[in-house]
Amino acid sequence: MSALKQFVHNHGTSGDQSLIKTVTFAITHFTVAFTVAYLLTGDLIVGGLIAMVEPAINTIAYFFHERIWARRQQNTRPDAETLSFRQLHTC
Repeated sequence: MSALKQFVHNHGTSGDQSLIKTVTFAITHFTVAFTVAYLLTGDLIVGGLIAMVEPAINTIAYFFHERIWARRQQNTRPDAETLSFRQLHTC
């Protein structure tokens, strides 16, 4: 299986939803960016260029932000559970 197929397969409906969430975020962001740029400039070409460049970069940044955030939550969760366990047993 190719690396891309494996990546998409491993991020399907039963697994990690970060890829699907990133794609839907990208579509939303492209739409908003184009609308705002077009309303500000009145030019379809400028609106289209802005809508292609800014959201593309922001979507990539968002994907990595989500991955870092998920890792952070995963790393802090056991500490919170341990703290709660200790609080219950020291009272």
